[in-house]
Amino acid sequence: MSPLLLDSHMHTPLCGHATGTPREYAQAALDAGLAGICFTDHIPMPAWYDAPWRMRRDQLAQYVESVRDAQQEFAGRLDIRLGLEADFHPGTERYVEGVLSAYPWDYVIGSVHYIGAWGFDNPEYAAEYDARDLRGLYRDYYVLAEGAARSGLFDAIGHLDLPKKFGHRDPDGYAALHALDVIAEAGLSLDFNTAGWRKPVAEAYPAPDLTRLAAERHIPFVLGSDAHKPEEVGYRFTDAIKQIHDVGGRIVAYQGRVRHG
Repeated sequence: MSPLLLDSHMHTPLCGHATGTPREYAQAALDAGLAGICFTDHIPMPAWYDAPWRMRRDQLAQYVESVRDAQQEFAGRLDIRLGLEADFHPGTERYVEGVLSAYPWDYVIGSVHYIGAWGFDNPEYAAEYDARDLRGLYRDYYVLAEGAARSGLFDAIGHLDLPKKFGHRDPDGYAALHALDVIAEAGLSLDFNTAGWRKPVAEAYPAPDLTRLAAERHIPFVLGSDAHKPEEVGYRFTDAIKQIHDVGGRIVAYQGRVRHG
């Protein structure tokens, strides 16, 4: 079993929209034949930011304790790591930095879920796409992704082409190319997120062409199912590994915020 066969993107019920205990995710990973997992629940943010969809700041210690309990229970059987999926939203960087300094994280994903005040990946607000120019939307999104890459806060950029989630694909791709250049220059990895195969777009993040372009820039990939319930752990990892290897890409994992592989 490869020591890099980890699922490094998964959530817990503390985020308010996931089910299953950490031990259930861990058992699912064992059953799937994985070497390990890294919990990356949604980072606490200021009270005004997206409150129903993430743990509160006063729940952070509970999250860490629940992961450490699973580490102890599965010691010697499964490598369990502690991470976060952090948000990049201009103006919140100092808050995020404070949370990241609170515990010794193994891996931090930097994700963009908002363009301005619009939560563009939330199904409740998907109708807004009809009012948007897709070229402008993707341009604005990738500028934010570049900001995340330049911030120095994160190890990888999450679900790179997320705005395609409901089927609204990038009409030209130029902004994505520039973002990949910035990500490569910053020395970051990409979250290879298989959850896209469970969404209306029916395509992993990043898309095959972006996977190839990232590999050409020597940007490595971190496997992640973005599991919100135990049965999603390791979802379609065989397909993910093939998509990455077909273009000469490299799979890595993080421990203590250090990249391995």
